[in-house]
Amino acid sequence: MKGSRDGTKKDRDSKSSSVNSLPLILDIEDFKGDFSFDGLFGNLVNELLPSFQEEEDDSSEAHAGNDILPNEVDALLSLFKDSCRELVDLQQLVHLVTIDGKLYNLKKEVSIQDSKHRKTLAELEKGVDGLFDSFARLDSRISSVGQTAAKIGDHLQSADARRETASQTIELIKYLMEFNGSPGDLMELSALFSDDSRVAEAASIAQKLRSFAEEDIGRQGIAVPSVVENATASRGLEVAVANLQDYCNELENRLLSRFDAASQRRELSTMSECAKILSQFNRGTSAMQHYVATRPMFIDLEVMNADTRLVLGDPGSQVSPSNVARGLSSLYREIIDTVRKEAATIMAVFPSPNDVMAILVQRVLEQRVTGLLDKLLVKPSLVNLAPMEEGGLLLYLRMLAVAYEKTQELARDLRAVGCGDLDVEGLTESLFLAHKDEYPEHEQASLGQLYHAKMEEMRAENQQLSESSGTIGRSKGASVASSHQQISVTVVTEFVRWNEEAISRCTLFSSQPSTLATNVKAVFTCLLDQVSQYITEGLERARESLNEAAALRERFMLSTIVSRRVAAAAASAVITRSHGLFFAI
Repeated sequence: MKGSRDGTKKDRDSKSSSVNSLPLILDIEDFKGDFSFDGLFGNLVNELLPSFQEEEDDSSEAHAGNDILPNEVDALLSLFKDSCRELVDLQQLVHLVTIDGKLYNLKKEVSIQDSKHRKTLAELEKGVDGLFDSFARLDSRISSVGQTAAKIGDHLQSADARRETASQTIELIKYLMEFNGSPGDLMELSALFSDDSRVAEAASIAQKLRSFAEEDIGRQGIAVPSVVENATASRGLEVAVANLQDYCNELENRLLSRFDAASQRRELSTMSECAKILSQFNRGTSAMQHYVATRPMFIDLEVMNADTRLVLGDPGSQVSPSNVARGLSSLYREIIDTVRKEAATIMAVFPSPNDVMAILVQRVLEQRVTGLLDKLLVKPSLVNLAPMEEGGLLLYLRMLAVAYEKTQELARDLRAVGCGDLDVEGLTESLFLAHKDEYPEHEQASLGQLYHAKMEEMRAENQQLSESSGTIGRSKGASVASSHQQISVTVVTEFVRWNEEAISRCTLFSSQPSTLATNVKAVFTCLLDQVSQYITEGLERARESLNEAAALRERFMLSTIVSRRVAAAAASAVITRSHGLFFAI
């Protein structure tokens, strides 16, 4: 089987080699020009058919005709197979040749374009360099022209400003000549100064005229007049200044009247317009002060009386620190609410609201709060102390502490609402300055008054106990009284409690550490003196009681001995008498 297969393979190889040996040639040139498949096929077959035809003629004599056709077919098939392989090879070759040609053409074209591009870039770079040079020269020229134009513009602006100043000066001189008439003569003024729709312009011009005239008068007053013309000019400007002052006063009063009318109608726009114009007169100080002074809480007596009733209660009622604290809290809340509402109006009306708020808050503290504090805090005399039944100095100190603390809270709230540049804390401190200056003396006097009152109370209690024990023996009553005069820890604890309260007030009133240390030392010294005096007096009383008890004991012992001797003598007399009677019987 294997041998037969090898033989078949050898026959095929021999046939292939025989076919390959045939003169079959395919060239790429055959496919160029007017290509025809029939022509190509004919050329391939016609080149081989004559040899096959000759072989057929030679072999026709020896073989039969039916054996020639298969041999030709096999030769043609081998030819066609070889032609197919050559066609495939030619196709790949043509493809490679085509690609190489295209690549070569592309490289050549790219090289040409690159050369052109480089040449163009070189030309462009030269052109750009030239443009940059041109732009640099142009920028330099523009800068030079700009500087020149700026200088010209500055000169023109300066010239225009001078022209405008000169024009305004001419106008001001014309208006000044109108005021430079007879003193008090304001009837011949221009329509500008009487037109209500041009009040702002009139106010501005009037202020400028006043400044100009006053400066000129100042210069004339400094320089010694040497000619008559200067003296005449000076007198003329003085007349103009007087007339301008009268006009400004009249205009300011007219604007204030309009401002008040708009305020009553709550026309904020009109109020703002008037306030803006009035700001040209003394920076609007008169308008600000006028607005604050016309607030109801400063001019309504009922408001002030209501403040007094709220804090101090009805006339004749007993005032206590707790009631005063509640009243001050309510009153100060009402003041804060009122100031906050006024602040909203001030912000919408005045061009300088911070200045108005400073005036308003200052007026609140100096008038409304001060008026109330003057009624609440009446400084007591250190010579004739108020009796303890009316509260003594302690009531004043407690009232002072409550008022100071609540007013400090009011100051912080006012600062939060807004008070401009006003030092509201410093102003609040100044309200209590007279009280704080004498506070240490009042505190020490109060502690002394409390101590003496306590001692009087204890002596009164001891006296009542002594009087209640009158039916008992004298010695027994004295012993009971002395037992109630012993040193008590409860009393010393009360001294300490007074001292703690005083220290808390020292901390409240003393803002500086040195002042606080001095006041605390004085208060603590009072405590030590009171405790020392109380213990010393208690020890003295105890010593006196012991001495009295010892004397009473000695007296009692002597009376007992005498009584015993008298009883023995009586007994002896009785016995003797009995014996006599017995013997008599």
